[in-house]
Amino acid sequence: MHRLNNLWDLAKALDIFLYGNVLLWRMARAATTSDAFNAVAEPRRRAILNYLALQERAVGEIVASLGLPQPSVSKHLHVLRDVGLVHVRRDGRQKLYRTNADAIRPLHEWTSTFERFWQNQLRRIKERTEAKLNTTHPNANSRRNHDFDGNED
Repeated sequence: MHRLNNLWDLAKALDIFLYGNVLLWRMARAATTSDAFNAVAEPRRRAILNYLALQERAVGEIVASLGLPQPSVSKHLHVLRDVGLVHVRRDGRQKLYRTNADAIRPLHEWTSTFERFWQNQLRRIKERTEAKLNTTHPNANSRRNHDFDGNED
């Protein structure tokens, strides 16, 4: 009989791995500073961008409003600045940050694709529901167009 030399051989012999035929390779994650999409994957960075959307703000204002620690806000602003999503300018001792609309545009265009998809899906659901209502309750639409005394709206 075959001699088992190590735990791996034992595990294979006993077939205790549920997904023994699946190879798991570790894939390197993209750096958060590689592009705007990776940068906004972090929820706190999205919150900072939302807060900066209306006007230019100092780091202290961001910290106070979002309730995040100052070192964390500075780190996230650094990442957002590296990918070009925010601009910074000095005003005396303060650094003021504002969003860069040109850099945000590709994010908006990409998400708009999904917005159109969901609008289409919701339209289809509405049409199916209305069609089903018309087959089960044929007078439902005519009643909806009349008020309580039988007069049209």
